Amino acid sequence: MNLELTDEQLALRETVRRYLAEKASVAAHVRSLLEDPTGTTDEVWRGLAALGATGVLVGEEHHGAGMTMVEAGTVAEELGAALHPGPWLSSAVAAPRALTRIGAGDKAAALLAAIADGSTVATVGPLTGPRPEAVGSSDGVILRGKIAALPDAAAADVVLVLAEEPAGTGLFAVDTASAGLVVAPRPHVDPTRKLFDVEFDGVPAQRLGYASAEAVQGLVDDVLIAYAADALGAARAVMYLAVEYAKVRRQFDQPIGSFQAVQHLCVDMYETVELARSGVTHAIWAADSAEPAERHLAALHAKAFAGRLASVGDIAIQVFGGIGYTWEHDAHLYLKRLLGWSAFLGGPDQYLEEVGRRLALSASG
Repeated sequence: MNLELTDEQLALRETVRRYLAEKASVAAHVRSLLEDPTGTTDEVWRGLAALGATGVLVGEEHHGAGMTMVEAGTVAEELGAALHPGPWLSSAVAAPRALTRIGAGDKAAALLAAIADGSTVATVGPLTGPRPEAVGSSDGVILRGKIAALPDAAAADVVLVLAEEPAGTGLFAVDTASAGLVVAPRPHVDPTRKLFDVEFDGVPAQRLGYASAEAVQGLVDDVLIAYAADALGAARAVMYLAVEYAKVRRQFDQPIGSFQAVQHLCVDMYETVELARSGVTHAIWAADSAEPAERHLAALHAKAFAGRLASVGDIAIQVFGGIGYTWEHDAHLYLKRLLGWSAFLGGPDQYLEEVGRRLALSASG
C-alpha cells in the first residue's frame, strides 16, 4: 500500500492550486459570494470543468477523467485551502459516487456526461435522517417529503434523492425547476457552505435504481472522506497563515514567533494537521481500495476527530490576536469552515462513541 502521491497527482494538485489562486482567491472570489446562494460563478465553474475537476470521478466511458478518490481528495484539499464556496463536493463527488454505488451508469449516462463537462450541477440527499416518500401516479413517480440541510440545492440543476418506496430505497433524479419543489436557505455557521431545506410536494421524479443499505453506507463514507480532505486543506491553510504571521508580527522588538508560548501554539496546530493528514490519506485510499468494513472505520475515524481540526482554526486566531476576530481577516472564515465540517452529518461525539464501541468489541473478541 503506497499512500504517496504520484507525479500525475502532484501535477493535478499544483494545477488546481494555481487556478484557484489566480481565478478564485478568497479576496477576489470567495468573499464576493458569501451571500450568493449558488456559491459560484459561471466563469469559475467552467474553469474547474476545463481542468477536469468536475469529472474527476466520472468514468471515461461517460467522458470524465476516470480517476479515483485519491485524485478527488487531492482536489478537495486544495478547494478547502482556498475556502471554495461552490458545489464541487456535491456535484463532482457525491453525485457520481451515488450513481456509481447503485449501478445507475447506463440510465444516468447523459447526466454523468453533463456533470463531467460542468454543464449540469447535481447534489444528493438525504444522506442521513428521514427520507422523502416515492409514490406511484398516473404520470410515473412523484416525491413527497422534505430534506433538511441539503448542500448546494440553489446551484443544482438536478437533485439525486434517496427516497423510500414499498420495494426499498430508490435513487431518483429530480429537476430543480419542477413544480412543487421549494428550496429555502438554511442559516448555519459557515457562509462558504450553502445549505438548504428542500420540500417535495408531488414533484415528478425519475427512478435511477434501488440503493441497498451497503450502497448508501458506502456513499455516506465517500462523502465524509471527501469533506474531511476539504477540512484538512482549510486547516493547513490557516495554520500556514498563522505561522507566517508569527514570523513577522513583532512585540517587544522581536517576532512573536520567538516566544515559547506562541511556538507551542504553532506546534499544536502542526501536530493536529499532520495527524489528520495520515487519517485522511488512509481514508481516501480506503474509499476505493479497502474492504467495506475498513473503509467505514476509516470514515468514522476521520469524522470522529473532526473537532481536533476545528481547534486549528481556534488556535490560529489566538496567534493572530485581535486582528483574527475582525471581518476583514480571513482567519474567521477558516474557523467557520472547520466548525461546519465538525457539525456536518452530526457532531463528532456520536462518531467517537461508534469508534469506541468497535474498539471495545474488537478487544473483547
